Amino acid sequence: MSTKAELTAIGLMSGTSLDGIDVALLRTDGLTVEHLGPTLFEPYSRAQSMRLKMLLDMAAEQGRGLVGSPVVHAVEQDLTRAHARAVEAMLAKEGLAAADIDLVGFHGQTILHRPAERWTWQIGDGGLLAGELGIAVVNDFRTADVAAGGQGAPLVPLYHQALLRSAALAEGDWPIAILNIGGVSNVTWLDRDGSVIAFDTGPGNALINDWLNRHTGEALDRDGARAAVGKVADAVVREALRHPYFGQPFPKSLDRNDFPVGMVDGMSLEDGAATLTAVTVAAIATSREVLPEAPGRWLVCGGGRHNPVIMSGLQRTLQVPVDPVESVGWRGDFLEAEAFAFLAVRSMKGLPLSTPTTTGVPEPMTGGKLFALG
Repeated sequence: MSTKAELTAIGLMSGTSLDGIDVALLRTDGLTVEHLGPTLFEPYSRAQSMRLKMLLDMAAEQGRGLVGSPVVHAVEQDLTRAHARAVEAMLAKEGLAAADIDLVGFHGQTILHRPAERWTWQIGDGGLLAGELGIAVVNDFRTADVAAGGQGAPLVPLYHQALLRSAALAEGDWPIAILNIGGVSNVTWLDRDGSVIAFDTGPGNALINDWLNRHTGEALDRDGARAAVGKVADAVVREALRHPYFGQPFPKSLDRNDFPVGMVDGMSLEDGAATLTAVTVAAIATSREVLPEAPGRWLVCGGGRHNPVIMSGLQRTLQVPVDPVESVGWRGDFLEAEAFAFLAVRSMKGLPLSTPTTTGVPEPMTGGKLFALG
């Protein structure tokens, strides 16, 4: 497979928002994106989301002591088969066969991220997925980077860089920031000279989602409706920004549970949602302090761009254009899934997945583990 210039790859992403599986197909040589193919979103049932959240909470408490647990194994098998069904659903919908696909990039589910300990943990059985689909699979994208001293995240910046090669941008847009607001938010900063910097900015949707789920059973604050009518507790926002993470230089990354939803305990549903939303916006704004130059434009992907309270807060705070990535023709709900298709191809070709300025790894580094057929 690696002798082919271009490969048709499917990328799979299950993020820390725990809402479901993103599936995206593209054709790439690992350097440029030749064609963007179909996409599909397969939502988790409430029971699946709850099992994953339970596992994240257990991992936060038990750490490595949870490795090898029958509970982890059961959830991992269920997660992997759910990903297989999602791929099969997209292939059936598009009239494609397994033989039409060269490779699957399988991110899996992060349940604990501790780069300071040189450890990161994504569950997902690459061998099982390859067997279920009859397609070669690359997974375990982060371990090599973390073992070498990198943060293991974010991994999408090199894909952002590839996409920007064909984007129509104005001179005033540079340097440009690509902001992903998922469960955790992260930013990629790119200059015209090809420089790329990336790091997690702080909480994204995870705290807001957890707050809504705890009080209403709803998965998210749809359209920011709860936050829009709540009152922000400014003192709580200021306290959240005293977290030592914000004073650290890049590269840096977070675990989903590094910031507690309990910071708004005792508030009304609406005030808690408004305050957690304000924390997300303020955390993103602090990222400008560690960048070499303030971006001239922010392009936003991930679920957070659908929240008008977040978007209006960013526009008001950043005071430069803040646009969804659709404004440059990208697919904001599937950018990360596309990226793991792209990274799977790069892994197969031995190309770097991360660099010193994206994860802090000592030198550009490839990674991933291939589960080939036969």
